Amino acid sequence: MRNIQEQYIVDEKGRKTAVVLSVEDYQRLLEDLHDLTVIAERRDEPTIGLEELKRRLRADGLIQG
Repeated sequence: MRNIQEQYIVDEKGRKTAVVLSVEDYQRLLEDLHDLTVIAERRDEPTIGLEELKRRLRADGLIQG
């Protein structure tokens, strides 16, 4: 798990109202969110086995062997 260094902005009652992240942490969170979105969108797609995947990649010339 990544170690995110966040800072909070609080209101006059001490309640957290916002968070400050480094640009690097923010970009990593956006990438993670995108990855999770892709996974959710593809959840119901049919799956294939590892050997079938290798066969297809070989047929497309993307791997050798």
